[in-house]
Amino acid sequence: MMKKTFQVGEGFFGEGVNAAHINTVLGHKSGPAGISFINSLASPTIGHIPFLVVWKPNMPVSPATLFVNKSAIAGERHGELTWGAAQAGVAHGVTEYSAERFKKIGSSDAFVLLTAVWVNPEADDEQAVYANNRSATLAALRQGAATSQESKALLDFRSGGSAANPYFGGD
Repeated sequence: MMKKTFQVGEGFFGEGVNAAHINTVLGHKSGPAGISFINSLASPTIGHIPFLVVWKPNMPVSPATLFVNKSAIAGERHGELTWGAAQAGVAHGVTEYSAERFKKIGSSDAFVLLTAVWVNPEADDEQAVYANNRSATLAALRQGAATSQESKALLDFRSGGSAANPYFGGD
């Protein structure tokens, strides 16, 4: 089902302070992704405490998913949006992807997923944070499963395109 050792994806969804940016690494528990999963969980840093993503309390998603916040928690509201709405959005995106990809119940248990999640400290709308993280997670996982990711950037470059993102418009 998974030809590569691990799959790397990136998803961005939404606008303004409630936008979501997700990076994902999906791989077998017994491979390099599994080792990274364990090391990340066991190595919190100030402001960045990895935690398991849950669908509901005591109900972790599958594959086991580690949520690593890209932005250090910058206050009570930012923490609530990160651990609440953003985590729930990631849980929804992971579960939706798992339902698409892993048809047999339990087959996703052989994998682990690392997510690096951006929640802007100025975010203010929990429903938008939730929806944007759901969509960005799903996009990142689908992109990771797709083939020839690097060729898209290379083709754009060769046709005169330039690097750009929501914070930089390019050349």
